[in-house]
Amino acid sequence: MHSIPPDLHPPKQGLTRIPYLCLGCVMLALAVVGAILPLMPTTIFLILASWFFARSSPRLEAWLLWHPRFGATLRAWNATGAIPLPAKAMACAGMAIGFVFFWLEAHPALWLGLAVATLLLGSAWYVVSRPEPAKTPLHANKDNCSCS
Repeated sequence: MHSIPPDLHPPKQGLTRIPYLCLGCVMLALAVVGAILPLMPTTIFLILASWFFARSSPRLEAWLLWHPRFGATLRAWNATGAIPLPAKAMACAGMAIGFVFFWLEAHPALWLGLAVATLLLGSAWYVVSRPEPAKTPLHANKDNCSCS
C-alpha cells in the first residue's frame, strides 16, 4: 500500500460528513458517465469527488488518488494544479467541438453565442495556463526499478 501524506482537511464528523460523502459519490458517478460519453468531461468530476472524499472518507480518497488509471493525474492536480498536455489538448478540442455543435444545432442569438464563446475561451485559457506535471525519473521510485 502506498503511504499517503497527512490530509490538510480532516474528514468531517457526524451529519456534516454524510453530504460530502453523497456528493463525492455523485461526482464519481458523473466521472464514470464522462468516461463513457465522448463529450462529457471525466477529470473535473474526479477532482471534485476527491475533494469531497477528502472531507468525508479518507479510504475512498486514497482509492481515487492511487487508482492505476486516474491516480497520477489527481495527485498532480492536488500537488501543483498541473494538467498533462494530452488532457489540455482534449479539453480544448472538446470545448471547440461542443461550441460548434451548440452553434449549429441551437442557432443562438449573436449575444448568446458570443457569451458562450467568451466563457469557453476563458475556460480554455485557464486549462492551457496550468503547469504540466513534473516528470518523475525512473530511479526516483524504487517500485519501478527492476535492478537489485
